[in-house]
Amino acid sequence: MKTPKPADGIVWITGASSGIGLALAGAHLARGWTVAVTARRADPLQALAARFPGRVIVQPADITDADAINAAVAAIEAEHKIARAILNAGTYERDTAETFSAARFRRQVDLNLTGTAICLEAIMPRMIARSAGQIGLVASLAGLAGLPGSGSYSATKAGLIALAESLKFDLDKRGVAISAICPGFVKSPLTAKNTFPMPFLMEADAAATTIIKGLDANTFMIAFPEGLARPLRILRSLPYGVFFPLIARGTKGQD
Repeated sequence: MKTPKPADGIVWITGASSGIGLALAGAHLARGWTVAVTARRADPLQALAARFPGRVIVQPADITDADAINAAVAAIEAEHKIARAILNAGTYERDTAETFSAARFRRQVDLNLTGTAICLEAIMPRMIARSAGQIGLVASLAGLAGLPGSGSYSATKAGLIALAESLKFDLDKRGVAISAICPGFVKSPLTAKNTFPMPFLMEADAAATTIIKGLDANTFMIAFPEGLARPLRILRSLPYGVFFPLIARGTKGQD
């Protein structure tokens, strides 16, 4: 399966106004790509475009609005072929059993899961028709296991991983690559809200470099940093009688 290069088209990034999304846009630009950026806030996108005249296509949209996303993708593809799509937009709201609410759960499902599905519906048929393209779904290490304080968030990110796994069977037959991208803690406006220790906290630029390296290698599961991803994968394979006490000990202080 061919890994796309800048000569094959452009990269479309959602959630590109800050954090990982903005860093991914900058890193792709540094590697010679033309970048289409989507987010609800237009000002940061326009600021990026002003720094790279002619190389940034600004398409502000809310990914939960299917009409807006379909229009944005159609507008991009009227001028450029999207060779790589990184569906990064998402949100995090901490919850516990004591603070759990269906409304908070719904907000995260609407953005993290349904919003991503809307973007997939807009771009995936175009790539399938071309028998070419690459899609990255930005999930999280929190999707590998239910972690304290992140019931709703972990549920949505686990859903994205399962979605990527399921779609891969069909997309492999159509010449389209798909990856599940699972970062750990990355400095962003979302993680800035956290008051608990965040092991292996990464800069957004470092996370973007790791993601692009994984995509360029057509890696399905891009999970990092390794110092957090590997122990979590090992813990997840253990019996629950061992898993729960070890996770509780390792996340002490996050209550």
